[in-house]
Amino acid sequence: MKKFFQEIKADIKFKSAGPGQKLTDSAGEKAPREKPQQPALRQPRQGPTDEAQMAAAAALALLEQKQPRARGPTSQDSIRNQVRKELRAEATASGGPELPGTKEVPEPKEEGSTHLAVPGVYFTCPLTGATLRRDQRDTHIKEAILSHFSTDPVAASIMKIHTFNRDRDRVKLGVDTIAKYLDNIHLHPEEEKYRKIKLQNKVFQERINCLEGTHEFFEAIGFQRMLLPVPDQEDLEEFYVLSEAALAQPQSLERHKEQLLGAEPVRAKLDRQRRVFRPSPLASQFDLPGDFFNLTAEEIKREQRLRADAVERLSVLRTKAMREREEQRELRKYTYTLLRIRLPDGCLLQGTFYARERLSSLYEFVREALQNDWLPFELLASGGQKLPEEENLALNECGLVPSALLTFSWDAAVLEDIKAAGAEPNSSILKPELLAAIEKLS
Repeated sequence: MKKFFQEIKADIKFKSAGPGQKLTDSAGEKAPREKPQQPALRQPRQGPTDEAQMAAAAALALLEQKQPRARGPTSQDSIRNQVRKELRAEATASGGPELPGTKEVPEPKEEGSTHLAVPGVYFTCPLTGATLRRDQRDTHIKEAILSHFSTDPVAASIMKIHTFNRDRDRVKLGVDTIAKYLDNIHLHPEEEKYRKIKLQNKVFQERINCLEGTHEFFEAIGFQRMLLPVPDQEDLEEFYVLSEAALAQPQSLERHKEQLLGAEPVRAKLDRQRRVFRPSPLASQFDLPGDFFNLTAEEIKREQRLRADAVERLSVLRTKAMREREEQRELRKYTYTLLRIRLPDGCLLQGTFYARERLSSLYEFVREALQNDWLPFELLASGGQKLPEEENLALNECGLVPSALLTFSWDAAVLEDIKAAGAEPNSSILKPELLAAIEKLS
């Protein structure tokens, strides 16, 4: 980069030195004036061939995958400004005049509005009720589970087993094995061998020891670690041995087993961030934050695979079914979506959803905001397309990503009843507490 700047400096200095002359010419001679050349006729440019287009697309996809992130200035204007700054500094230090063309060009400002439709994607911790950003949720939930050990170690250890371990198949295998240990104790309380679990046992090591939280669970329900002799072996082995106090309460062991089998991972719940806006001509304009577009590492790898597939598809004729599958795959790349529902009085109800949530979740969200939540209604997409709740399609399957404006419509029978009663069908239908917090959309 330094060499690049030096070359640009030399070029600017050379151009600013004025017209040159030959060494054999005398000082008084002037260079002969050249005749202006007639501009050559410009030949019409031919478009690239199909082979060239395919080669260019393949090269572009490969470049986007392998090109490292550049450091320093990234635009031509910023590079020129950097060179001009250094040239001005040199001219100032030498006392010479400012070189032509070194006036700084303002860099373009980044696009983006300060009035975002929603500040970001947020979640609610089910244990503490705290509102969290996407990058905070996992750490906060783990801390909340660990702090729960001081009050209920059994419940905390069960949550740790199901939440800290991501491999659901391995968790199920380990939980089923623990349940089998407890079933044997419950069915054969007089058998001492069932009250002891050898920690170096192959089954224990492969299915239980590899899971976080399992040792805390055994200790919380009454098992104690002990070194015991083993037949035909000189060294002692480590065992989990059920205490007499725990053995005297078989109902507690059975209850803990059922809790372990029926537990689910503790996951942060998506915060709908429900808001109500006054009628506005900006209803269909969405200025979304980066959370709606930022991709995880897994999503980036998936996008790279899709780019490679796209290059390959350029040379393949596609059927209608193939094109439809590609369109659905394009919609699935969004994780979240922001939806607005225009109500009969023109007010707007807004909420954040997972892109893969079902239409029933959207209908439930609207129903919770209505004064009369038992009255049937319909939601219409752009163009008047009905979104029937009973079909229970995913939001991204309906094309409602990454944002969409929907229209609320009363069921035909309800609308007739409203008119028959002499009521205004376009009156407000939201709960009073929502209307009290209504905002202006900007």
